[in-house]
Amino acid sequence: MLSSVSVTALLLATLPIYRELTRPSDIWWTPLAMLVPFTDGTDRVEVYVRGEPLTALLHVGRVYVREDGRASVVAPGEVGLRFNNSDRVRAGRLPFLLVCAGVCGAVALALVLVLTGRLAYRAEETRA
Repeated sequence: MLSSVSVTALLLATLPIYRELTRPSDIWWTPLAMLVPFTDGTDRVEVYVRGEPLTALLHVGRVYVREDGRASVVAPGEVGLRFNNSDRVRAGRLPFLLVCAGVCGAVALALVLVLTGRLAYRAEETRA
């Protein structure tokens, strides 16, 4: 009975760890519909083109896009950023995963002790 409870607890504790390790890392990118405007993302990223900040190049009109043989100036509002937030999400889940890892270790130890007979119940002998 105790070994089946231990195995069940071990599986329940390892499931979140397995799920986290097998999760694709590309799902944490900012969706295209929620692009961060370039001017709002400067606290997290700086982009340089030939040694000059892209922000400065956009404001003076030195960035062009060529389409169908004609060039047009890129405005700062036309540039959007996507961020990969996987590091922040995983850092937020770390305490929970550490608890799961601790439970896995404790339950695995209990299971080994039960299977080897070291944790077996032995009734007290009465002396007459």
